[in-house]
Amino acid sequence: MTAVRLFCGAHHRPPAAAPTGDGIECSKRGAVPERRMTADLVETLRAAEAVKFGEFELSHGGTSNYYVDKYVFETDPACLSAIADAFAERLRADGLAGTKLAGVALGAVPLAAATSVAADTPYVIVRKQQKEYGTANLVEGALEAGEEVVVLEDIATTGQSAVDAVEALRDAGAVVDTVYVVVDRQEGARENLADHDIELRSLVTAEDLLADAPDDVDVGDTEE
Repeated sequence: MTAVRLFCGAHHRPPAAAPTGDGIECSKRGAVPERRMTADLVETLRAAEAVKFGEFELSHGGTSNYYVDKYVFETDPACLSAIADAFAERLRADGLAGTKLAGVALGAVPLAAATSVAADTPYVIVRKQQKEYGTANLVEGALEAGEEVVVLEDIATTGQSAVDAVEALRDAGAVVDTVYVVVDRQEGARENLADHDIELRSLVTAEDLLADAPDDVDVGDTEE
């Protein structure tokens, strides 16, 4: 996997377009503050060099000419803080402040932990597989039957990992109908989740992140 160019950071920082995320619903929330929040988050992700260009092998096969590196934005303090603040603000704006959070292991756990602190809200961790020792839990943390939970994810491509997490939470007795994601790759995740009665809400879309991408980059080629 060889990156030949970087789309941000000290080497090159193009002027950001006017990103909109998925949440610029003017009739429901303040359009200007949310637009600014999305633009600021896009700039933070670019500055951390979380968007890379080159030739990358994908987990599902094939290659892509760009890559959004979730491990960069999940381990960079500035990115993590900005994402947590954005999630907390979106939850507040959407009337979900105080709702228990859930982070999908592995990648979304630092996001859930940071957002838990920013929003002063407890969270649980959803494992991809039930552990075979100790309590043998699939969901780690305190969870009451009938409790409302909001799932946090890092990147959504097909959205299947989020669907699996929601189903695990529902099986554990939680009420879940919303997933928040940092980056929506716009490759069918929203439709997949909708088929399972789940709404996907994103802080940033691929279109936002790649507004100033080189001409040879196809926004449709992404990796989860």
